[in-house]
Amino acid sequence: MNIEISGKDYDTLAAISHEVEDTLRKIPGLVDVQNNYSIGRPELKVEIDREDAARYGLRTVNIANALRAAINGQKASTFREGKDEYDIRVRFTPQRRARIEDLQSYFVRHEENVASLTSFASISTAPGFGDIAHIDQRRVITVSSKVKSGLNENALLAEARAAVAGQVKTPEGYRIDYTGQNKDQQEAETFLTKAFIAAILLIGFILIAQFNSFTMPLIILSSVILSLVGVFLGLLATNTPFGIIMTGVGVISLAGVVVNNAIVLLDYTQKLRERGMEKTRAIITAGMTRLRPVMLTAITTVLGLLPMATKVSWDFKEMALITSSDTADWWNPMAVAVVFGLAFATILTLVVVPTMYSLLDSMVSRVWGAPLTHNGQEHTGAAHPAIPA
Repeated sequence: MNIEISGKDYDTLAAISHEVEDTLRKIPGLVDVQNNYSIGRPELKVEIDREDAARYGLRTVNIANALRAAINGQKASTFREGKDEYDIRVRFTPQRRARIEDLQSYFVRHEENVASLTSFASISTAPGFGDIAHIDQRRVITVSSKVKSGLNENALLAEARAAVAGQVKTPEGYRIDYTGQNKDQQEAETFLTKAFIAAILLIGFILIAQFNSFTMPLIILSSVILSLVGVFLGLLATNTPFGIIMTGVGVISLAGVVVNNAIVLLDYTQKLRERGMEKTRAIITAGMTRLRPVMLTAITTVLGLLPMATKVSWDFKEMALITSSDTADWWNPMAVAVVFGLAFATILTLVVVPTMYSLLDSMVSRVWGAPLTHNGQEHTGAAHPAIPA
């Protein structure tokens, strides 16, 4: 969790950042609270009276160069030893530059002009600036913290927002932004939402082209909604937090898997009706015939993801059972979403999808006078085709 305090005055930012830091330290579950406010080291401040300096024929650049030479030194020559060269710098001895009183007795010379430093300047100590971070040309101080393992990050973020809003007052022109993982989650949420909508639209376009109908794709895509109910129930039953990235990837992948069951079921139902079978009998026959491939598809997928969903695996190198790891924690939300979503959608697909097909077929027949078949007309043969085993 990162909280960025931005504004103009650095001292005001420091005060606000300390208030935010104290507020976060009082919230249970937040650990390792840090403030990147940097306290600068004390420094000597020489304030020059330009008018007094001008009376002695001195300019600020002359004074600054003289002070720099006295404290930091000035290059006088170069010492050569073989191929190496070393600069020879001349400056005051440590005894002459260790205290403020030493500088007060310093004389500045420029051409024929000589004057004591205290004649035109005052020397004092002042706190210097440390590292100053900028974002969008605004000074920023960041207060960060980590979430204790096993706790819900989004819940703690909401609690931190409420605590900071209630206890920290920001003057006009200053702003508090919540970045870090929260910002990453918002970006991932936006991307995955667009990806999910694009996937549904692509599936819908393919189904419309395949069935030459708008009603059939709506029935098939309803299984995706059923799978979302299973996802939320699975996360609730296993007490798994809704991870924006991995759970979102699981929902998107689930959309492509779930529609297969509805396609297999309804496509065979339509084939039977086009051969002359009555609607209700065609629905029951298709359900009986396609039950085994639908269940096998769902069962194999669920069994393949169970180790990931239960965080249980076998280390063949060490020949040991592993019940938890960082990798398992990362992939677990996706596996739980697919397992429960597919299981729930498969069961309801065998019941809800045929029911919706029957109801919509009756409505379409009343309005348009034609059932939901590929060519829009139902074949009425004298005999029903043989029902496959």
